[in-house]
Amino acid sequence: MSKSIDCTFLGYRRPDGSVGTRNFVGVISTVVCSNNVTRSIVSRVPGAAFFTHQQGCCQTPVDIEKVNRTLISLGLNPNLHSVLLVSLGCESTDVGRVADMISKTGKRVEIVEIQGSGGASSAINQGVLLTEKLVREASKIQRETCEISDLVLGLKCGSSDTTSGLISNPALGRVVDLLIDNGGSAVLGETTEFIGAEHILVTHAANKELGDRILRYVERIENRAKSIGVDMRGGQPTGGNIKGGLTTIEEKSLGAIAKAGKSLIKDVFEYGDRVSVKGLSVMDSPGREPELLTGLAASGCNVIAFTTGRGAPQGFPFVPVVKITGNSNTARTLSQHIDVDVSPVLEGKIGLEEAAKNILSSLCSFASGEFTQAEVCGYGDSMDIYVTGPVI
Repeated sequence: MSKSIDCTFLGYRRPDGSVGTRNFVGVISTVVCSNNVTRSIVSRVPGAAFFTHQQGCCQTPVDIEKVNRTLISLGLNPNLHSVLLVSLGCESTDVGRVADMISKTGKRVEIVEIQGSGGASSAINQGVLLTEKLVREASKIQRETCEISDLVLGLKCGSSDTTSGLISNPALGRVVDLLIDNGGSAVLGETTEFIGAEHILVTHAANKELGDRILRYVERIENRAKSIGVDMRGGQPTGGNIKGGLTTIEEKSLGAIAKAGKSLIKDVFEYGDRVSVKGLSVMDSPGREPELLTGLAASGCNVIAFTTGRGAPQGFPFVPVVKITGNSNTARTLSQHIDVDVSPVLEGKIGLEEAAKNILSSLCSFASGEFTQAEVCGYGDSMDIYVTGPVI
């Protein structure tokens, strides 16, 4: 496949130089206790997208700091024109810091506090008025032609089966190589799904320090399970993976890392942090969709490619999630949740190179504003932030 490609998309250029594929006002809960108000505000204002979660209070300092960093990074996602933070008023989250760090990039940030405004109804009314103003401002921004180098592609596989490792993940890996060869960026997460294949993944690291960091992340997530007297078996691979023909975590991991292609890993970073280099990066994260998709959005991804064998429906509130399958049965019976069907590869009708071109073309269309299936059916509101300690 040629390394040079002619593929542009229509995006929103932001003051910090990033490019959005969507132009939402983000209404973000700073604590679980704010979720009802957050949802109510967005239900009344078209052009806004909410992010709710289960965190923000009664947690260890390490986890509260991770929540703070993740909320800041989510607010900085280029798909958000501006942000309304919905606070209870007594949470552990540092709301002032979150707002300040987001606003430093030039984004407008507003705060509504439930306790300070006199209760939920007053907070909803105040939040609706603020969000309406922000949406009007956002509507003045127009799409313009952007290069493929402006894409920051999140990588995810879920509800995997044998076709994932054989077809959709290798095809996506070729897309990643093309994207990076043309100046773009990609983020690989799901540390759990490096286990058993981490020795292969580290050979792609640009230097030993990055490779060692990947190995530490894998060891850390394994030890987390062992610390409560269990191992990964029974949780990874999942029951659905096993029904789909995957027998071990090693088999699953070999397929999972294929979606990163052959490009050099230029950076390895913690959950809640943002992409800081061009090229391929690795983010420490679990494999479950609510936490992983949040991590990718927080890292700065403006579009996410999600391969699935048996059919995973989840999207994300303000980042388009493109579903790709190599399973013809899934493409046929779950068409409501599939955006790109590459199963003809398995039937010998096309090769992986052509499948990759089809995926890339679709990614550019979705980045330009075409709705994904998850956006059409509204399947994107069950998100969370990855924490590792207890509720206390």
